[in-house]
Amino acid sequence: MHYQTESWGTYNMNPTTMMGDPLERIERLASENAVVIFSISTCCMCHAIKRLFCGMGVNPAVHELDEDPRGKELERALMRLLGTSNVVPVVFIGGKLIGTMDRVMGCHINGSLVPLLKQAGALWL
Repeated sequence: MHYQTESWGTYNMNPTTMMGDPLERIERLASENAVVIFSISTCCMCHAIKRLFCGMGVNPAVHELDEDPRGKELERALMRLLGTSNVVPVVFIGGKLIGTMDRVMGCHINGSLVPLLKQAGALWL
């Protein structure tokens, strides 16, 4: 199993970008790939959501917040965005916020996840 992983610290070393507003960084990163997951490397739910997408043939961009020197700021920004303290995993598809594990699994169960992935260009079949 292979995940596309990129640390925020090595993703873009431009000091202006590194010091930018966390919500702007989240929005920019979420729009750069068809599927983007904000994760914590030791989180079992994060692992499960990554496995779900990889099992479907999707190669998500995974941003591990615990491996980013400013990951706590991003985590707080995600909390504000979602209005909850249970932040990870957070999934964006086609640059649009889908939500956390419960929302993604709900979409998967009701059959709306695959069309979202196809529309975003993450699935071809």
